[in-house]
Amino acid sequence: MNELLEQFLIEGRDLVAQAAADFAVLSRDPLAAGTIDSAFRAIHTLKGSVGIFPMGPAERVLHAAEEVLERARKGTVPLDGPAVGALTACLDAIDRWIDELERTGSVGDDAEAAGAAAIARLPSLANDGAAARGASQAWIGTVAERAAHVIASATAPVVLFRYLPSGDCFFRGEDPLGIALAVPELLALEVQPVEQAWPELDAIEPFDCISVLEGVSGGSLDEVKAAFRLVSDQVQLHVVAPRTEVAGTVQSDTSRFLRVEAARIDALADDLGEVLLAANALAPIVEAAGRIDPALAARIRAAQSEIESKTAKLHRSIGRVRLVPLAPSLRRLPRMVREIAQSVGRDVRFAMTGENLEVDKQIADGLFEPLLHLVRNAIDHGIESAEARARLGKSPEGTVSLTIARDGDAVRITLSDDGAGMDLARLRAVAVERGLLEAEAAQDLTDAAALRLIFAPGFSTAKALTEISGRGVGMDAVLSAIEKLRGTIEVESVFGQGTRFILRLPAKALTTRLLVVEVGEDRYGVALDQIVETVRVGSDALVPIGAGIACVLRGKTVPVLDLAALLGGDAVPGPVAKLLVTRSGSDRVALRVDGLAERLDTVVRPPSALLGGLPWVSGSAVLGDGGVLIVLDLPELAA
Repeated sequence: MNELLEQFLIEGRDLVAQAAADFAVLSRDPLAAGTIDSAFRAIHTLKGSVGIFPMGPAERVLHAAEEVLERARKGTVPLDGPAVGALTACLDAIDRWIDELERTGSVGDDAEAAGAAAIARLPSLANDGAAARGASQAWIGTVAERAAHVIASATAPVVLFRYLPSGDCFFRGEDPLGIALAVPELLALEVQPVEQAWPELDAIEPFDCISVLEGVSGGSLDEVKAAFRLVSDQVQLHVVAPRTEVAGTVQSDTSRFLRVEAARIDALADDLGEVLLAANALAPIVEAAGRIDPALAARIRAAQSEIESKTAKLHRSIGRVRLVPLAPSLRRLPRMVREIAQSVGRDVRFAMTGENLEVDKQIADGLFEPLLHLVRNAIDHGIESAEARARLGKSPEGTVSLTIARDGDAVRITLSDDGAGMDLARLRAVAVERGLLEAEAAQDLTDAAALRLIFAPGFSTAKALTEISGRGVGMDAVLSAIEKLRGTIEVESVFGQGTRFILRLPAKALTTRLLVVEVGEDRYGVALDQIVETVRVGSDALVPIGAGIACVLRGKTVPVLDLAALLGGDAVPGPVAKLLVTRSGSDRVALRVDGLAERLDTVVRPPSALLGGLPWVSGSAVLGDGGVLIVLDLPELAA
């Protein structure tokens, strides 16, 4: 069952995501026939899938939702806003139960009540008995659970049946057991009591049938119906697709798809890192050989070039294998928005675009939690109440938008809301109150720097913690999570109009492209995605401004910091200044270095031991000669 469950968790969530996308379209255009059909197929397939597991409430909810969509397809009951909202609530319940099934193996004790509440919201079901029909499907999960080993090994659809003979069937000459045994391709059969347990012997009426016969057949639906044709009013049937067809995908085509554990891909990536180190080790060997035997050095250099070419090709191939769409990682966000908004009494519309963009698995895995915290804050502290928005002339419904797009070799993720925005005066005042800044220093902050105060540990302008956003996780944790992914985060806000967070993350995380820089006699690595540009200017272009130095680049004044001084050394000015331009928040800052050396692709290890306590160190890399290269965090140094 573990393999079957794993398959269901993947494909069930895909179906939930498909239905959620369809419901989002239907909320804007309830008459979109193609979208109604798509949603119906997703719900129908999902209903067949959950029947294999102990998810009776889920199956009843999906059956009821399927009824609504079927009638919408036929035009007998039109979909409207409340109907789509009720369908979305049903899907949210299914989504939660899938998560619960993965964690605990069941849907939880409150599932029956939650399922009944979800069904009750659906339109017109109480009038036509659809809810009752949904409730009558509980047997499917029970039979599927008992015969799980049979269903798991099936290579074609199987038919589950429940035969409840009439109490006086023996007087009519019927033989329930004989009828059940005559079912074609019978794979499993159990006889159970009609009630919860068999009655005491002295309470049994010997001429009454008190049994129900449940089983599984490998025959077709028509063949099973034919076997029960004389007692068709006493039989319920249900078709379950085999594992390879749970979601209507082509998983059975092993020539096209191969499912591999993520840990094996990660191990392969680690091995590639070792190969890169070995390849980098050839450079000093070539240099040494050139001093002894130039011809031999040329041959080694040719071999090195070939190895580097093949290694680069392998790197690209493994990188493509690790690419996954962001959608599965972010699939819970729409549901979380609805639940958070409901809990704080806000009316919020959530829009997400670009979620199918592919990124490295490490980025996809680490992105959900920081985004969820940003969303919580946007709803709890950003979006005003409907009454407050009406007084301000805003729509009663707030908007939170998540936009994902490619930005060169990086991914740009923008989360914006049209809420209250941030009060810069309040941010400065809180920084002074918390002892983070002196009053004069707070007033001297640029607006961009004042906004970044929210990332300081323990900084909050909230007068009271709430159940939603006051969970001991501040914006400093969000910043830390993003930086751990080698990303950056910027914030823009207009008081009274809203706030926007811009996250920029590398699309690939397998290896890091480094620029080696020279600072005095030392060498350091800098991630290329942290460098806006490298510039060489004459020393006379550096102009003292106040207590610092700046230069004009592309028409803008940019502060210049000496990297040697930042690292505790002595700056040695020369006639030409070599500058690394990076970003500190939304501002550009230039760092002066003594030299720019080679570029290399390598694996950057997280900082540990003594390096772990240095905030300006993002990690270390092993060079080909066995030396260790400290990798700097430029934005941290420039802050």
